[in-house]
Amino acid sequence: MTVTTTDRPTPSPARSRVARVVSTLVRRHLLGALLALVVVILVLESVSTFRQSQLTSVAYLAIAAAGLTVLTGLNGQLSLGHGAFMAVGAYTAALMLRANESGWSVPLVLIAATVVAGLVGVVVGVAAARLHGPYLAGATLALAVAVPGLALYFSEYLGGEQGLIVPSPDVPSALDDIAFFVTGNELTSTKFVAYVGWFLLVLVFFLLANVSSSRVGRRWRAVRDDEVSAEIAGIDLGRARVLAFVVSAACAGAAGAIMAMASRIAAPSGFTLVLSLTLLSAVVIGGLGSLTGALIGAALLTYIPPVVTNLGLDAGLSSLQAAELAPLVTGIFTVVVILFAPLGLVGTVRGRLVQRRLKREGVR
Repeated sequence: MTVTTTDRPTPSPARSRVARVVSTLVRRHLLGALLALVVVILVLESVSTFRQSQLTSVAYLAIAAAGLTVLTGLNGQLSLGHGAFMAVGAYTAALMLRANESGWSVPLVLIAATVVAGLVGVVVGVAAARLHGPYLAGATLALAVAVPGLALYFSEYLGGEQGLIVPSPDVPSALDDIAFFVTGNELTSTKFVAYVGWFLLVLVFFLLANVSSSRVGRRWRAVRDDEVSAEIAGIDLGRARVLAFVVSAACAGAAGAIMAMASRIAAPSGFTLVLSLTLLSAVVIGGLGSLTGALIGAALLTYIPPVVTNLGLDAGLSSLQAAELAPLVTGIFTVVVILFAPLGLVGTVRGRLVQRRLKREGVR
């Protein structure tokens, strides 16, 4: 009996190495994070100081929105008070930076803001685990209204209505030398904060992407989709909800710290209900449960208001009228997205791509 063998092409060494690099999901996420860092450096070194400050705004909104999309999109808990956790992170950063303005203290400031907001998230999450639907939304709404008022009650320490002036952290000379050697440009204070914000954004997205695709993320989805089935499967519903709330609050705290360093002030007026609704709008526009959608939503809500204001001024409107036109257009845009792309921009695009692929497979 003769045995026939088919000669299969041997993969090239280069292709084999690439296959090993992207063989696991964690490695693919790591490769994407490294590529994102390269893009961040190229962009920040090629834009003006004003654009750098705008990109910093995109970064901290995207970080907070990413945490919210984990809570709402993956775990199914609706929060209207994430601006409160950003306030916790911002005031923590303000107090620490006022004590030490060194740029080397920035990592400690970010860690402290994240931990403090996470601890507050534990307290709120334990209470939120017992609530559902509109009751949870109402409780977090009350949190968003109440927390900024603490700055007025403890005005001696938190600055009251005027808030706390946040000193801009000094750029470490070693980092400045490295940046000049690599890019040929000096590392200004605004650019330094932008780098911190975007490097933190990449790190947060990398961690959340891995957590979402892990066993923890699958448990969150199971609780969101069917609580009864999840409980029968042995999932502790309360623990899953509290963990999701803590992760989301920690992200908001880190975002609040970046916001304080970028705006150089931590005041109650910066953490009103509007901020919480802005985060929720970013998640809805981009797509629930999508980190990419959180980034796109944050970018749109950052750039739409100034663009609309400038168009209004060019059209002959007064400064006040042009400023009032921006939130109107933003609101209309959000309603249009909800009506015509109920899964968000990213979710709708993904859904249509899947439908096209299924149609092609069906034709074949």
